Amino acid sequence: MIRVRFVSADGASVREVEAAAGERLLDVAQADGQPLEGTCEGQMACSTCHVIVDAADFAKLPPASEEEEDLLDLAAHVTRRSRLACQIVLSEALESLTVQLPAGATNMQGR
Repeated sequence: MIRVRFVSADGASVREVEAAAGERLLDVAQADGQPLEGTCEGQMACSTCHVIVDAADFAKLPPASEEEEDLLDLAAHVTRRSRLACQIVLSEALESLTVQLPAGATNMQGR
Protein backbone atom coordinates (compact mmCIF):
# COMPACT_ATOMS: atom_id res chain seq x y z
CA MET A 1 0.00 0.00 0.00
CA ILE A 2 1.10 3.54 -0.74
CA ARG A 3 0.52 6.36 1.72
CA VAL A 4 -1.00 9.36 -0.06
CA ARG A 5 -1.15 12.70 1.72
CA PHE A 6 -3.47 15.45 0.52
CA VAL A 7 -2.54 18.91 1.79
CA SER A 8 -5.19 21.61 1.61
CA ALA A 9 -4.52 24.66 -0.54
CA ASP A 10 -3.78 26.79 2.52
CA GLY A 11 -1.60 24.09 4.06
CA ALA A 12 -3.73 24.02 7.21
CA SER A 13 -4.96 20.45 6.93
CA VAL A 14 -3.47 17.16 5.83
CA ARG A 15 -5.46 14.05 5.07
CA GLU A 16 -3.65 10.72 4.71
CA VAL A 17 -5.10 7.68 2.94
CA GLU A 18 -3.72 4.37 1.71
CA ALA A 19 -3.98 3.30 -1.91
CA ALA A 20 -2.91 0.31 -3.94
CA ALA A 21 -0.26 0.34 -6.63
CA GLY A 22 -1.85 0.82 -10.03
CA GLU A 23 -4.51 3.26 -8.85
CA ARG A 24 -4.72 6.71 -10.42
CA LEU A 25 -4.24 9.59 -8.04
CA LEU A 26 -7.43 11.22 -9.35
CA ASP A 27 -9.50 8.16 -8.38
CA VAL A 28 -7.89 8.02 -4.93
CA ALA A 29 -8.55 11.74 -4.39
CA GLN A 30 -12.18 11.54 -5.48
CA ALA A 31 -12.83 8.45 -3.35
CA ASP A 32 -11.49 10.42 -0.38
CA GLY A 33 -13.74 13.41 -1.12
CA GLN A 34 -10.93 15.74 -2.19
CA PRO A 35 -12.11 18.72 -4.31
CA LEU A 36 -10.61 17.53 -7.59
CA GLU A 37 -13.26 17.68 -10.26
CA GLY A 38 -11.73 15.69 -13.10
CA THR A 39 -14.34 17.00 -15.53
CA CYS A 40 -13.02 14.87 -18.40
CA GLU A 41 -13.06 11.75 -16.18
CA GLY A 42 -9.32 11.32 -16.51
CA GLN A 43 -9.15 11.47 -20.29
CA MET A 44 -6.59 14.31 -20.15
CA ALA A 45 -8.87 16.80 -21.85
CA CYS A 46 -9.01 19.39 -19.05
CA SER A 47 -6.92 20.55 -16.09
CA THR A 48 -9.46 20.29 -13.27
CA CYS A 49 -7.43 17.62 -11.45
CA HIS A 50 -4.31 19.77 -11.14
CA VAL A 51 -2.23 19.08 -8.02
CA ILE A 52 1.14 20.31 -6.78
CA VAL A 53 3.50 17.46 -5.97
CA ASP A 54 5.75 17.75 -2.91
CA ALA A 55 9.35 18.56 -3.85
CA ALA A 56 10.67 15.36 -2.28
CA ASP A 57 8.26 13.24 -4.35
CA PHE A 58 8.31 15.08 -7.67
CA ALA A 59 11.48 13.39 -8.96
CA LYS A 60 10.06 9.95 -8.15
CA LEU A 61 7.33 10.36 -10.78
CA PRO A 62 7.77 9.77 -14.50
CA PRO A 63 8.01 13.07 -16.38
CA ALA A 64 4.84 14.69 -17.67
CA SER A 65 4.02 14.16 -21.33
CA GLU A 66 3.96 17.11 -23.70
CA GLU A 67 0.15 16.87 -23.81
CA GLU A 68 -0.04 17.04 -20.00
CA GLU A 69 2.31 20.05 -19.99
CA ASP A 70 0.07 21.78 -22.55
CA LEU A 71 -3.00 21.27 -20.34
CA LEU A 72 -1.14 22.50 -17.27
CA ASP A 73 -0.49 25.72 -19.19
CA LEU A 74 -4.26 26.30 -18.98
CA ALA A 75 -4.57 25.60 -15.24
CA ALA A 76 -4.65 28.27 -12.55
CA HIS A 77 -1.97 28.47 -9.84
CA VAL A 78 0.50 26.22 -11.69
CA THR A 79 3.98 25.70 -10.25
CA ARG A 80 7.08 23.90 -11.47
CA ARG A 81 5.85 20.80 -9.60
CA SER A 82 2.31 20.81 -10.98
CA ARG A 83 0.86 17.62 -12.43
CA LEU A 84 -2.54 16.31 -13.44
CA ALA A 85 -3.78 13.74 -10.92
CA CYS A 86 -5.30 11.67 -13.74
CA GLN A 87 -1.80 11.11 -15.11
CA ILE A 88 -0.20 9.95 -11.87
CA VAL A 89 -0.45 6.18 -11.49
CA LEU A 90 0.72 5.04 -8.09
CA SER A 91 3.55 2.55 -8.37
CA GLU A 92 5.18 0.19 -5.94
CA ALA A 93 8.33 2.32 -6.25
CA LEU A 94 6.51 4.99 -4.22
CA GLU A 95 6.25 4.40 -0.50
CA SER A 96 4.34 7.64 -0.13
CA LEU A 97 3.20 10.62 -2.17
CA THR A 98 2.30 14.06 -0.89
CA VAL A 99 0.33 16.50 -3.03
CA GLN A 100 -1.12 19.90 -2.30
CA LEU A 101 -4.35 21.12 -3.77
CA PRO A 102 -3.89 24.39 -5.64
CA ALA A 103 -5.61 27.56 -4.51
CA GLY A 104 -9.12 27.64 -5.90
CA ALA A 105 -9.48 23.84 -6.18
CA THR A 106 -13.16 22.97 -6.27
CA ASN A 107 -15.36 20.14 -7.40
CA MET A 108 -18.37 21.65 -9.13
CA GLN A 109 -19.73 18.17 -9.89
CA GLY A 110 -20.00 17.42 -6.18
CA ARG A 111 -22.35 20.35 -5.56
